[in-house]
Amino acid sequence: MKTVFVTVGTTSFDDLIASMTSSEVVKVLLDRGYTDLVLQIGRGSFIPDPQCCPGLRMEAFSFKETISDNIRFADLVISHAGAGSCLEALGAGKPLLVVVNDKLMGNHQLELAKQLQADSHLLYCTCSTLPETLRHMDLSVLLPFLPGQPQNFANFMDKAVGLL
Repeated sequence: MKTVFVTVGTTSFDDLIASMTSSEVVKVLLDRGYTDLVLQIGRGSFIPDPQCCPGLRMEAFSFKETISDNIRFADLVISHAGAGSCLEALGAGKPLLVVVNDKLMGNHQLELAKQLQADSHLLYCTCSTLPETLRHMDLSVLLPFLPGQPQNFANFMDKAVGLL
């Protein structure tokens, strides 16, 4: 079993969910050996029909207490470009494809996705380029994302305010 987990966080990103369940994307996922598709649809109003992905086992839900198990058991995480979702997937050491919502105004998420791709931690695309990106992606080129060291920052702040 190979699982793709898709998350939109707490937002609504119906275009991503619709794209993931399109016949073109389903075909690419099957061609790449994926067997399961788990969709976290957030506040979205598009609820895919369970029969929309012939050949894939598909599950969809709005919210859970935590999605950490979904991420842990996924072979590929596809996410909106929210910082929290990206960092959770990268922190779990999972290959990550970020789909940027190009309909957002002042899209700071694009900047985050571009930088993390430039650093070889993830791949990114838009809904319109998703099938092609999935078809040609090479996840072996991705580098691990090393977690920050918050204690160093805390020590710096303690010194700066005179606590150390």
